[in-house]
Amino acid sequence: MKKSIKKLMVLMLSVVMVIALAACGGGSSDGGSSGGGAGDGTSITLFNSKNEIQEDFENLAKVYEEQTGVHVEVYYSQDTVAAHLATKYASKAPYTINMVDAKDVYSLGKQYGADMSDCAWVGDTDYAITVDGKVLGFPTCIECRGILYNSAAIKAALGEDFDPASIKTLDDFKALLDKLVAAGMATPTAVLGPDWSLAAHYLQQVYEEREDPEAFVQALYKGEADLINDPKFNALMDTFDVLKEYNMFKAQGSNAEDELVHQAMSEGKDAFQFGGCWEWNDLLTYDYNGPVGIMPVPQNVQDDYTGKLVGGGSKYFYVDASEYTSEADQAAGKAFLDWLATSDEGKTFVSDTCGMVSPFKSNTVPCTNDIGKAVKEYVDAGMTVPNYDYDPDDHYSKLGIEMKKYLDSACTREELAAAIEAYWSSTTPVEH
Repeated sequence: MKKSIKKLMVLMLSVVMVIALAACGGGSSDGGSSGGGAGDGTSITLFNSKNEIQEDFENLAKVYEEQTGVHVEVYYSQDTVAAHLATKYASKAPYTINMVDAKDVYSLGKQYGADMSDCAWVGDTDYAITVDGKVLGFPTCIECRGILYNSAAIKAALGEDFDPASIKTLDDFKALLDKLVAAGMATPTAVLGPDWSLAAHYLQQVYEEREDPEAFVQALYKGEADLINDPKFNALMDTFDVLKEYNMFKAQGSNAEDELVHQAMSEGKDAFQFGGCWEWNDLLTYDYNGPVGIMPVPQNVQDDYTGKLVGGGSKYFYVDASEYTSEADQAAGKAFLDWLATSDEGKTFVSDTCGMVSPFKSNTVPCTNDIGKAVKEYVDAGMTVPNYDYDPDDHYSKLGIEMKKYLDSACTREELAAAIEAYWSSTTPVEH
């Protein structure tokens, strides 16, 4: 009886896989199932660029293979995404599925990506990337940037609950920091020093929080922008100065260890830090004393972006359709992504196991990430500012150096503005 039930389950799973492939328009040229029914020996590769979920992804791949017979080998590299994938194409051995940044979908995906317009998940999200009428980018999650806050730490110091909505301006924020100092929390902020945090996340808001980010960036390319007299640049740098002023790791500056910054926030040794929901797993490494939430970066400039987080779809998969990936493997790659978006296992993996904010409307699994829960409230309320995804590949490394100088008080704001302008006017516009 048990063997009969098992055979029936295998047969049903095979049917499910065939249906998934059909939904993605993925039948092979020889009429086979391409993505594989259970036990057909299909093997595909997946490049994951989020190190914090590598082990979880490997475990998910095992579940998928148990259900479908399709083996998914998950790889990770510390190299930059574009450089790593370039070496794979040069060696004529690309991955079947590739997790990249949005800008890479417009370059690598446009050149090599399979059209996923017919896949079942497309109608379930507002975050797919379409290029020239083809859906090329599958959104992995939603991520937002802002000021992280430890509610427990603030309440312990002030004896009252913290309402992030009470902080509407930089003046409000500074007044609260002064109250925390007076209550005994001598250094209530912390600043992360890596390039990706300073340039790819914080500085990035200078481009994003304006009516026409593309026009502003084009002005930078042309050497026509005047950053030192730009209200948004100065408003955000005023806030950065306040974060610096109360910084627990001021003596270390840009050399502060990430681990110490995350530990201070996790354990409530400080109260505020610029960051995003991807830092959840880092916080859980320590004696977490939260909840830790997220709020918009407070500024004294009040505009259409006041009270909003910056963010949106983060990390995208494209399925390789180059000459090195067979139609059968392309179909198998599409089927895996469809399963990731629509199956109970996939939904649980994103929202519960990884604690990420799902970009798919049908995913009602609660997010286990305290920061992610707060992000989802902003997303659901329409209180987010879209990412600008078209920086040159060396943007965060080269301007990260300049932001580090500013964090270390090794340059003036005028010098920082000049360095940013010099970078943009000497680089090549990104095609998109």
